[in-house]
Amino acid sequence: MYNDITIGSLTLPFHMYGVMIAAGFFMALLVTLRRGRREGFDEDIIYGIFFCAIVGGMAGTRILYYIVDLPAILKNPSILWNFKNGYVVYGGIIGGALVSYGYLRRKGQAFLPHFDLVMPAVALAQGFGRLGCFFAGCCYGRGTDAWYGITFHNSNYAPNGVKMIPTQLISSAGDFIICGILLFYAGKKPQTGRVAALYLLLYGAGRFAVEFLRNDYRGSFGPLSTSQLISIGVVAGGAALYLLAPRMKRSAR
Repeated sequence: MYNDITIGSLTLPFHMYGVMIAAGFFMALLVTLRRGRREGFDEDIIYGIFFCAIVGGMAGTRILYYIVDLPAILKNPSILWNFKNGYVVYGGIIGGALVSYGYLRRKGQAFLPHFDLVMPAVALAQGFGRLGCFFAGCCYGRGTDAWYGITFHNSNYAPNGVKMIPTQLISSAGDFIICGILLFYAGKKPQTGRVAALYLLLYGAGRFAVEFLRNDYRGSFGPLSTSQLISIGVVAGGAALYLLAPRMKRSAR
Protein backbone atom coordinates (compact mmCIF):
# COMPACT_ATOMS: atom_id res chain seq x y z
CA MET A 1 0.00 0.00 0.00
CA TYR A 2 1.06 3.61 -0.47
CA ASN A 3 0.97 6.14 2.35
CA ASP A 4 2.29 9.07 0.29
CA ILE A 5 0.02 10.09 -2.59
CA THR A 6 0.94 12.92 -4.98
CA ILE A 7 -1.69 14.70 -7.04
CA GLY A 8 -0.72 16.37 -10.29
CA SER A 9 2.23 18.69 -9.95
CA LEU A 10 1.96 19.09 -6.17
CA THR A 11 5.40 18.80 -4.62
CA LEU A 12 4.15 17.83 -1.16
CA PRO A 13 2.52 14.38 -0.97
CA PHE A 14 -0.68 13.61 0.88
CA HIS A 15 -0.06 11.20 3.73
CA MET A 16 -3.00 8.83 3.64
CA TYR A 17 -2.68 8.02 7.32
CA GLY A 18 -3.25 11.66 8.19
CA VAL A 19 -6.01 12.00 5.59
CA MET A 20 -7.89 9.04 7.09
CA ILE A 21 -7.48 10.38 10.64
CA ALA A 22 -8.85 13.77 9.55
CA ALA A 23 -11.71 12.12 7.68
CA GLY A 24 -12.54 10.06 10.75
CA PHE A 25 -12.72 13.10 13.02
CA PHE A 26 -14.81 15.01 10.48
CA MET A 27 -17.31 12.20 9.97
CA ALA A 28 -17.50 11.56 13.72
CA LEU A 29 -18.28 15.23 14.34
CA LEU A 30 -21.00 15.26 11.68
CA VAL A 31 -22.65 12.13 13.09
CA THR A 32 -22.50 13.46 16.65
CA LEU A 33 -23.87 16.88 15.71
CA ARG A 34 -26.76 15.32 13.81
CA ARG A 35 -27.67 13.01 16.68
CA GLY A 36 -27.06 15.75 19.23
CA ARG A 37 -29.45 18.18 17.53
CA ARG A 38 -32.12 15.51 17.37
CA GLU A 39 -31.75 14.71 21.07
CA GLY A 40 -31.46 18.27 22.33
CA PHE A 41 -27.75 18.49 23.18
CA ASP A 42 -25.95 21.85 23.18
CA GLU A 43 -23.89 22.18 19.99
CA ASP A 44 -21.25 24.33 21.70
CA ILE A 45 -20.72 21.57 24.25
CA ILE A 46 -20.33 19.01 21.45
CA TYR A 47 -17.69 21.14 19.74
CA GLY A 48 -15.94 21.53 23.08
CA ILE A 49 -15.93 17.77 23.63
CA PHE A 50 -14.38 17.16 20.23
CA PHE A 51 -11.69 19.76 20.83
CA CYS A 52 -10.92 18.12 24.18
CA ALA A 53 -10.95 14.68 22.55
CA ILE A 54 -8.40 15.80 19.96
CA VAL A 55 -6.07 17.42 22.50
CA GLY A 56 -6.46 14.74 25.16
CA GLY A 57 -6.41 11.95 22.59
CA MET A 58 -3.18 13.07 20.93
CA ALA A 59 -1.50 13.55 24.31
CA GLY A 60 -2.79 10.20 25.54
CA THR A 61 -1.49 8.28 22.54
CA ARG A 62 2.01 9.58 23.16
CA ILE A 63 1.98 9.19 26.95
CA LEU A 64 0.89 5.56 26.80
CA TYR A 65 3.47 4.92 24.07
CA TYR A 66 6.17 6.34 26.33
CA ILE A 67 5.00 4.09 29.16
CA VAL A 68 4.88 0.97 26.99
CA ASP A 69 8.22 1.68 25.32
CA LEU A 70 10.03 3.00 28.41
CA PRO A 71 12.92 0.48 28.28
CA ALA A 72 13.73 1.48 24.69
CA ILE A 73 13.41 5.19 25.54
CA LEU A 74 15.86 4.83 28.44
CA LYS A 75 18.36 3.35 25.99
CA ASN A 76 17.64 5.89 23.27
CA PRO A 77 15.99 9.14 24.57
CA SER A 78 15.76 10.52 21.01
CA ILE A 79 12.60 8.39 20.65
CA LEU A 80 10.85 11.08 22.71
CA TRP A 81 11.18 13.52 19.81
CA ASN A 82 10.34 11.09 17.02
CA PHE A 83 6.75 11.97 16.15
CA LYS A 84 6.56 9.97 12.92
CA ASN A 85 5.33 6.96 14.87
CA GLY A 86 4.57 5.92 18.43
CA TYR A 87 0.84 6.44 18.91
CA VAL A 88 -1.16 3.99 21.04
CA VAL A 89 -4.92 3.94 20.36
CA TYR A 90 -5.92 3.04 23.89
CA GLY A 91 -3.99 6.03 25.17
CA GLY A 92 -6.00 8.25 22.85
CA ILE A 93 -9.30 6.84 24.11
CA ILE A 94 -8.31 7.24 27.76
CA GLY A 95 -6.79 10.69 27.28
CA GLY A 96 -9.72 11.99 25.26
CA ALA A 97 -12.23 10.66 27.80
CA LEU A 98 -10.39 12.18 30.78
CA VAL A 99 -10.00 15.64 29.25
CA SER A 100 -13.63 15.59 28.04
CA TYR A 101 -14.76 14.57 31.52
CA GLY A 102 -12.92 17.53 33.03
CA TYR A 103 -14.44 19.85 30.44
CA LEU A 104 -17.99 18.63 31.12
CA ARG A 105 -17.49 18.94 34.88
CA ARG A 106 -16.34 22.53 34.42
CA LYS A 107 -19.39 23.26 32.27
CA GLY A 108 -21.71 21.64 34.81
CA GLN A 109 -22.80 18.99 32.32
CA ALA A 110 -23.53 15.32 33.03
CA PHE A 111 -20.83 13.02 31.64
CA LEU A 112 -22.73 9.80 30.90
CA PRO A 113 -25.30 11.21 28.42
CA HIS A 114 -22.51 12.82 26.42
CA PHE A 115 -20.43 9.64 26.73
CA ASP A 116 -23.33 7.74 25.14
CA LEU A 117 -23.68 10.37 22.45
CA VAL A 118 -20.09 10.36 21.21
CA MET A 119 -19.05 6.71 21.49
CA PRO A 120 -20.69 5.51 18.24
CA ALA A 121 -18.80 8.30 16.50
CA VAL A 122 -15.57 7.28 18.23
CA ALA A 123 -15.95 3.79 16.74
CA LEU A 124 -16.56 5.40 13.34
CA ALA A 125 -13.41 7.52 13.64
CA GLN A 126 -11.41 4.46 14.65
CA GLY A 127 -12.60 2.66 11.54
CA PHE A 128 -11.16 5.41 9.36
CA GLY A 129 -8.01 5.47 11.47
CA ARG A 130 -7.39 1.78 10.87
CA LEU A 131 -7.74 2.38 7.14
CA GLY A 132 -4.94 4.90 7.60
CA CYS A 133 -2.92 2.17 9.29
CA PHE A 134 -3.51 -0.02 6.26
CA PHE A 135 -2.16 2.61 3.88
CA ALA A 136 0.86 3.23 6.09
CA GLY A 137 1.52 -0.44 6.81
CA CYS A 138 1.68 -0.07 10.58
CA CYS A 139 -0.18 -2.37 13.01
CA TYR A 140 0.54 -5.24 10.62
CA GLY A 141 -0.39 -8.88 11.07
CA ARG A 142 1.37 -12.21 11.23
CA GLY A 143 2.64 -13.95 8.14
CA THR A 144 0.18 -16.18 6.29
CA ASP A 145 -0.26 -18.17 3.09
CA ALA A 146 -4.04 -17.79 3.12
CA TRP A 147 -5.92 -16.23 0.19
CA TYR A 148 -6.81 -13.15 2.22
CA GLY A 149 -3.20 -12.25 2.98
CA ILE A 150 -1.77 -8.93 1.79
CA THR A 151 1.77 -7.98 0.80
CA PHE A 152 3.33 -4.56 1.32
CA HIS A 153 5.97 -3.28 -1.06
CA ASN A 154 6.51 0.34 -0.01
CA SER A 155 5.89 0.41 3.74
CA ASN A 156 8.19 2.06 6.25
CA TYR A 157 6.74 -0.14 9.01
CA ALA A 158 5.58 -3.55 7.79
CA PRO A 159 8.04 -6.10 6.34
CA ASN A 160 7.89 -5.62 2.56
CA GLY A 161 7.42 -8.61 0.29
CA VAL A 162 5.87 -10.76 3.04
CA LYS A 163 2.26 -11.96 2.85
CA MET A 164 0.49 -11.03 6.09
CA ILE A 165 -2.91 -11.12 7.77
CA PRO A 166 -4.68 -7.77 7.04
CA THR A 167 -5.23 -6.89 10.70
CA GLN A 168 -5.77 -3.23 9.82
CA LEU A 169 -8.73 -4.06 7.58
CA ILE A 170 -10.12 -6.54 10.11
CA SER A 171 -9.95 -3.88 12.82
CA SER A 172 -11.46 -1.24 10.53
CA ALA A 173 -14.39 -3.48 9.58
CA GLY A 174 -14.93 -4.33 13.25
CA ASP A 175 -14.97 -0.64 14.22
CA PHE A 176 -17.53 0.21 11.53
CA ILE A 177 -19.69 -2.72 12.65
CA ILE A 178 -19.46 -1.56 16.27
CA CYS A 179 -20.55 1.92 15.17
CA GLY A 180 -23.61 0.44 13.43
CA ILE A 181 -24.51 -1.71 16.45
CA LEU A 182 -24.21 1.25 18.82
CA LEU A 183 -26.35 3.49 16.63
CA PHE A 184 -29.03 0.78 16.43
CA TYR A 185 -28.88 0.20 20.18
CA ALA A 186 -29.02 3.93 20.94
CA GLY A 187 -32.21 4.10 18.89
CA LYS A 188 -33.82 1.74 21.40
CA LYS A 189 -33.36 4.40 24.14
CA PRO A 190 -31.50 2.22 26.68
CA GLN A 191 -30.52 3.30 30.18
CA THR A 192 -28.08 6.22 30.24
CA GLY A 193 -24.53 4.89 30.16
CA ARG A 194 -25.31 1.62 28.44
CA VAL A 195 -24.44 2.73 24.91
CA ALA A 196 -20.97 3.70 26.13
CA ALA A 197 -20.79 0.47 28.15
CA LEU A 198 -21.59 -1.56 25.04
CA TYR A 199 -18.78 0.22 23.18
CA LEU A 200 -16.33 -0.73 25.91
CA LEU A 201 -17.49 -4.36 25.84
CA LEU A 202 -17.41 -4.72 22.05
CA TYR A 203 -14.23 -2.79 21.37
CA GLY A 204 -12.35 -4.34 24.27
CA ALA A 205 -13.28 -7.87 23.25
CA GLY A 206 -12.57 -7.24 19.57
CA ARG A 207 -9.22 -5.64 20.26
CA PHE A 208 -8.23 -8.50 22.55
CA ALA A 209 -8.97 -10.99 19.76
CA VAL A 210 -7.25 -9.06 16.95
CA GLU A 211 -4.09 -8.74 19.03
CA PHE A 212 -3.48 -12.47 18.54
CA LEU A 213 -3.19 -11.81 14.79
CA ARG A 214 -0.77 -8.88 14.97
CA ASN A 215 2.98 -9.13 14.64
CA ASP A 216 4.24 -5.60 15.34
CA TYR A 217 5.83 -4.77 18.68
CA ARG A 218 3.28 -3.42 21.18
CA GLY A 219 4.84 -4.21 24.54
CA SER A 220 4.01 -7.33 26.53
CA PHE A 221 3.09 -8.59 29.97
CA GLY A 222 3.80 -12.30 30.03
CA PRO A 223 1.83 -14.00 27.23
CA LEU A 224 -0.37 -10.93 26.66
CA SER A 225 0.36 -7.73 24.78
CA THR A 226 -0.06 -4.41 26.55
CA SER A 227 -3.22 -3.78 24.58
CA GLN A 228 -4.68 -7.14 25.61
CA LEU A 229 -4.04 -6.34 29.25
CA ILE A 230 -5.78 -2.98 28.84
CA SER A 231 -8.60 -4.70 26.93
CA ILE A 232 -9.35 -6.89 29.94
CA GLY A 233 -9.76 -3.78 32.07
CA VAL A 234 -11.88 -2.09 29.37
CA VAL A 235 -14.25 -5.08 29.13
CA ALA A 236 -14.51 -5.27 32.92
CA GLY A 237 -15.25 -1.55 33.07
CA GLY A 238 -17.87 -1.89 30.33
CA ALA A 239 -19.59 -4.74 32.16
CA ALA A 240 -19.60 -2.78 35.42
CA LEU A 241 -20.96 0.34 33.71
CA TYR A 242 -23.69 -1.65 31.96
CA LEU A 243 -24.84 -3.22 35.23
CA LEU A 244 -24.54 -0.06 37.32
CA ALA A 245 -26.00 2.38 34.78
CA PRO A 246 -29.53 2.46 36.29
CA ARG A 247 -28.14 3.08 39.78
CA MET A 248 -25.75 5.76 38.51
CA LYS A 249 -28.63 7.56 36.80
CA ARG A 250 -30.67 7.60 40.03
CA SER A 251 -27.65 8.90 41.96
CA ALA A 252 -27.17 11.70 39.42
CA ARG A 253 -30.78 12.74 39.84
